[in-house]
Amino acid sequence: MDGTSGQGSEEGRVVLSEVRDRVQWITLNRPRKRNALNDDVAIGIAEALLAAEKNPEVRAIVLTGAGDKAFCAGGDLQASANDSPFEVDPAHPENPVIELFKTFERTRKPTIARVNGHALAGGMGLMCACDIAIAVESATFGVPETGIGLFPMMILPYMMRAMPRRKLLEWCISGARWSAAEAAEAELLNRVVPEGELDTAIDELLSVIVDRSPTAIRLGKTGFRAIEDMTLAQAFEYTQLMLPNMARTQDAKEGFLAFREKRSPRFEGN
Repeated sequence: MDGTSGQGSEEGRVVLSEVRDRVQWITLNRPRKRNALNDDVAIGIAEALLAAEKNPEVRAIVLTGAGDKAFCAGGDLQASANDSPFEVDPAHPENPVIELFKTFERTRKPTIARVNGHALAGGMGLMCACDIAIAVESATFGVPETGIGLFPMMILPYMMRAMPRRKLLEWCISGARWSAAEAAEAELLNRVVPEGELDTAIDELLSVIVDRSPTAIRLGKTGFRAIEDMTLAQAFEYTQLMLPNMARTQDAKEGFLAFREKRSPRFEGN
């Protein structure tokens, strides 16, 4: 298992990263701080995502939090001025959290949020950055920033892509806490499961994903993100070229052959 912050025991690392069964598991490891987000955590997640992207054996990525209380409770408001998600050097305005979100956008492998507990503020942003989110029914969700004189600005771009407009405004303005069922109704979650069934649900999903074509998923995610920012006419032009190109890949050829031979395909990601 490798972790960020480079030094010390596993317990001392703020992010843990491990490959298990073709899946990169990334764990926020600050349970006493409810896995709060700071610069080291953001950098650590980004490094783990990059490692997963470069590893041809990895077919999927799971992001979760240590313990059973919180997925991520948001930014560490007790961090020092030099270690806060809200501090930006005017001469170097690259905020680590925004850089992390950019890394998510460059990640072409499927990302799954295993929401093991409360997801608040920046934790909501991390969840929305993932492609799929499954949560335990005891988890709560919210963006309470207006209660401390802020607004969830850095995570707003992701939330605007995940939630209906009026529901999002209600959440952001009120700063209220919402249940997992309400988060699912707001289209933030794919699934809500009872206590004790989270890992089963994650494993069932992974068992399907890891046997699908890595090439199709990789190119599909790239196309999905490109189309989001296109007009309808632009999207039509883009997609009519993308599909024939995808059909030329080795994975597609293997898929066609397996279909004709009535067997399971053996995808290699080419």
